[in-house]
Amino acid sequence: MDTLSRRMFMGVTGAGAVAWGLSNARGQASRSPNVILILSDDQGSADVGCYGAADLHTPHLDGLAARGVRFTSSYVAASICSPSRGALLTGRCPRRNGLETNAGGDTGLPGSEVLLPQLFKEAGYHTAIFGKWHLGMQASMGPTARGFDEFFGHKEGCIDNYSHFFYWHGPNRHDLWRNTEQVHEDGVFFPDLVTREALRFIEAHQQEPFFLYLPYNLPHYPMQAKPEFATLYKDLPEEPRRYYAASVSNLDACIGQVVNKVDALGLRENSIILFLSDNGHSVEERAFFGGGSAGPYRGHKFTLWEGGLRTPCIVSWPGVIPSGEVREQVISSMDWFPTLARYCTLTLPDTLLDGRDITRVLRDRNIPSPHDALYWMSNEQWAVRKGPWKLVYQTPDTRHAESNESQDSFFLSNLEEDPGESVNRAPLYPELQNELIRLHEQWQNATVR
Repeated sequence: MDTLSRRMFMGVTGAGAVAWGLSNARGQASRSPNVILILSDDQGSADVGCYGAADLHTPHLDGLAARGVRFTSSYVAASICSPSRGALLTGRCPRRNGLETNAGGDTGLPGSEVLLPQLFKEAGYHTAIFGKWHLGMQASMGPTARGFDEFFGHKEGCIDNYSHFFYWHGPNRHDLWRNTEQVHEDGVFFPDLVTREALRFIEAHQQEPFFLYLPYNLPHYPMQAKPEFATLYKDLPEEPRRYYAASVSNLDACIGQVVNKVDALGLRENSIILFLSDNGHSVEERAFFGGGSAGPYRGHKFTLWEGGLRTPCIVSWPGVIPSGEVREQVISSMDWFPTLARYCTLTLPDTLLDGRDITRVLRDRNIPSPHDALYWMSNEQWAVRKGPWKLVYQTPDTRHAESNESQDSFFLSNLEEDPGESVNRAPLYPELQNELIRLHEQWQNATVR
């Protein structure tokens, strides 16, 4: 984006919302709004009470939606952890930002990419991340090298919540860090440590604008919820759902502590609180082969069906963003990069963004989506959504298939009529299929690094 475009971006629609952010509802001294970005890990499309999960206890997320906007067609840029997180923090799709698979070893988000915390830091914000990083293990790829003033958490994909050892490979792979140094807090529940650090940070920086990124490791396996949350679900008939539900409620309680701290300090009207999941629920063996739910949607983590890509998304900023409203427009997690930049008057980098400013969508349920089409690609599988039509290619079939239909190389569905992607309409609409294939090929060529 060139300099003129950046100036236009900061100077046109949405100025009223930004102005409100500089003077909160109680008329206190003007300052830029705080931002708290909360990311859950492997949370299913329907796994919040306000998204239809009647068997889950999520009062704090439901309360956040009651004081904000809830999206029903919010998509992430990938159905696995690292590419999704990289896209969220860069506003750029995985093919463009260079992280198309999970980070580990020498693999991570390239140093040439500009991350959201760097924009906040340049604008005078204090920045912190507490939780799961998963964007690179090397020192040059770590959080404090990428715009964060503070880091507490683990760098790889998952850890045991009490020993803080890496959960996939061993032995002796301890993975708990404060900034660039390993630390040990053996036996202390990791999400409680994340919440402790968040409360301390908010208290310490209540007089200055801050950007706080909280990528919790729940409900991702090993699903070690605290006993009081397991007790809530002792009567659920299916064992995987019991483990998973307890983890979701544990997450909700942690989020509640953070929101309550913001309220107690009188910061709520000057704080943007954004919540979303990185991808759909897991059906891996370590996740007891399931437990999460995509509701009416097909698929899960690792697939490009709706259940792998469409996740809960809630944003709250009382007095600026409407309260208790729902948005059905199609948006992407990458949209939060330019949207938060507008709200907080940040200067965008001179790079091409895939995210779009959605401040107008947040104000008005009738404003159309800024996306003509959305695209995904992971190894051999890819997908395109344009309007109500979605074409997927070679994406794995679901473990609990909603249809007895065999998997086809190309699967075309109309999501307005068939949100569960149960009927393949490709044989009926060959011209539409070819149009979407051409769009994919054009996008693939345009996004090569």
